[in-house]
Amino acid sequence: MSEVREKASKAQAVVPQLNRLSTEQKNNALLVMADALIAQADSIIAANADDLERGRQQGTPESMLDRLALNKERIAGIAEGLRQIVELQDPVGEVLETFTRPNGLHVEKLRVPIGLIGIIYEARPNVTVDAAGLCLKTGNAVLLRGGSSALSSNRKIVEVLHQALATTDMPADALQLVEDADRSSVDEMLKLNGLLDVIIPRGGASLIRNVVANATVPVIETGAGICHTYVDETADPVMAAEIAVNAKAQRPSVCNSMETLLLHAVYAEEHLPTLAEQLREANVLLKGCDTVRRLVPSALPVTEEDYATEYNDYILNIRVVQNLDEAMEHIARYGTKHSECIVTKDTSNAERFLHDIDAAAVYHNASTRFTDGFEFGYGAEIGISTQKLHARGPMGLPALTSTKYRITGNGQIRQ
Repeated sequence: MSEVREKASKAQAVVPQLNRLSTEQKNNALLVMADALIAQADSIIAANADDLERGRQQGTPESMLDRLALNKERIAGIAEGLRQIVELQDPVGEVLETFTRPNGLHVEKLRVPIGLIGIIYEARPNVTVDAAGLCLKTGNAVLLRGGSSALSSNRKIVEVLHQALATTDMPADALQLVEDADRSSVDEMLKLNGLLDVIIPRGGASLIRNVVANATVPVIETGAGICHTYVDETADPVMAAEIAVNAKAQRPSVCNSMETLLLHAVYAEEHLPTLAEQLREANVLLKGCDTVRRLVPSALPVTEEDYATEYNDYILNIRVVQNLDEAMEHIARYGTKHSECIVTKDTSNAERFLHDIDAAAVYHNASTRFTDGFEFGYGAEIGISTQKLHARGPMGLPALTSTKYRITGNGQIRQ
């Protein structure tokens, strides 16, 4: 039996045991896990150093190494994410609807765990803990397959979590990590019908495309993040600059960072040179249309391919548009339905943007960097869904449940 199938079978075998755990038992397990991460931070950082060194030797860009890097502060933040999950209401067992039919049948619709969830992700070891915490809180077992670049980190983290779970009522087998770094392990997960109930990909566009195109297991699609900020004619220049710099440079390697800045022509003529200097001070390389290059001669020319690229780096496209319509047309063409922002004092333009833009998260006068489960008060998140079925946007606990109808009668039969 392959490693993938063996670990999936182990996880599936304990799903009934998970379903019998109380909220208190699940919360206790998460708290023990959080404490263990803090206590074993040095060993986790040491394992992470091996991944970072291997990445540098392979020429991995610094922005991607940043996604991989762990330190005590980040580990403390990951542990805090688990503690926040504890504070959230357990959705399992929540009665969503109840009614009685004319024949006396009493019907309840309630939330239940999905079962065994498979998660395929790339160089972000924090996902290992986030995914484990959210899945276990909702009574789901989880099969993780992280990127080879984070294998040492993920292996150590799961080892620490397993040791912690062994002291709780939560079965340690509910958390499994696929350590086979070969592409074939991903391909096998995608076709584990009968074992996996759903697959969730977290990563770049190529990973997501592969999962969506080849999985026979149901998929919850998380999306690539080609996110835009449109600065309207009436925007406050100080606010616009702060939002733009934050959306691009605060952490460019993540999916909710801005890749293209759209500027109203009137705003650009007066404020772009100053804004460009602020972006350059934040180490951002600028690419622009002809108007941008006239106003900012140091900007490189931008191409159609650039507009369709998720850089995950200190690179930003800037385009000057004539009006809101042109901005929304650009977003409709190049956006990935993730997060989009308008900066404006015009409430009618803001309302039109918020209503008409087709994205999981739309913002008025706020950075796209807030599209995040932690920032939305969900604790950790399983990903940002850009699909329209079951879950959309930051996926917290309710997104990891399904529903069941429970019907009570007193001898009714159908005529």
